[in-house]
Amino acid sequence: MIHVGRAESATPRFGRVLTAMVTPFADGGALDLDSARALARRLVDDEGNDGLVVNGTTGESPTTTDAEKADLLRVVVDEVGDRASVVAGVGTFSTDHTCELARQAADCGVDGLLVVTPYYSRPPQAGLLAHFEVVAAATDLPIMVYDIPHRSGVAIETATMVRLADLPTVVAVKDAKGDLGASSMVMSLSDLDYYSGDDPLTLPLLSIGAVGVVGTSTHFSAPAMKAMVGAYLSGDVALARQLHQQWLPVFTGVFAAQGVTMVKAALTALGQSAGPLRLPMVPPAEELVSGFLAALEVARAH
Repeated sequence: MIHVGRAESATPRFGRVLTAMVTPFADGGALDLDSARALARRLVDDEGNDGLVVNGTTGESPTTTDAEKADLLRVVVDEVGDRASVVAGVGTFSTDHTCELARQAADCGVDGLLVVTPYYSRPPQAGLLAHFEVVAAATDLPIMVYDIPHRSGVAIETATMVRLADLPTVVAVKDAKGDLGASSMVMSLSDLDYYSGDDPLTLPLLSIGAVGVVGTSTHFSAPAMKAMVGAYLSGDVALARQLHQQWLPVFTGVFAAQGVTMVKAALTALGQSAGPLRLPMVPPAEELVSGFLAALEVARAH
């Protein structure tokens, strides 16, 4: 059965517009929980995000300890968990460690888990399937599979993704594969909720059945992104395309450098600092930040 029309049904469990939240640090490099509360509150109450992904790579998760991850989840759930979904990034290249982080996140009261394909080791498809089966059994929380082969080193093939859809707790995909044909095929063969994991591809993915986006530029563009998604789903494709084109320099510009570095630099420039980066991340070149801020100003002016 083809499921192309399902994006127009009831709002998916995680919402339609989520932001992969950066992790605020203090000047000395320690986790800044007060700023995390403030940022989460702004992203939900002012920017209108339906949900937040915490402890993803945009949250510099490779540099935070398990204890820091738990502390961050607790404050975000406490601050916005009553009015937005909170999805915890728990994926690592170790199945056992991923399960430990999944159980820890469940104890923190999150709504779901983001589980990235094990990276660097490049497991075969049988290994990917076994990994997700074990992680899915570790908790009762719904899972969003993160398919990002240009970072992880291996793509989840269509047949594997369709088999993952049979796992009762695997309900969604954050799709950063950049292969619309493969994504469309999985959507036609499953009921998985597909989220764009690449801001500029949100509208194209919506056109083949995706339900929303887990964004990075949405630290700044969430109202426009939400309007674009809403326009498309209501049938106003022309308005959706207009908003896509208006905000495309922002959707793409946030990735002129690593997303987290651009977001933190732009937040600082706008007086909403999330603090410094942790190595190996370093601030982006000033001209890249200036270009992004200029694109943001132009998009907001229209």
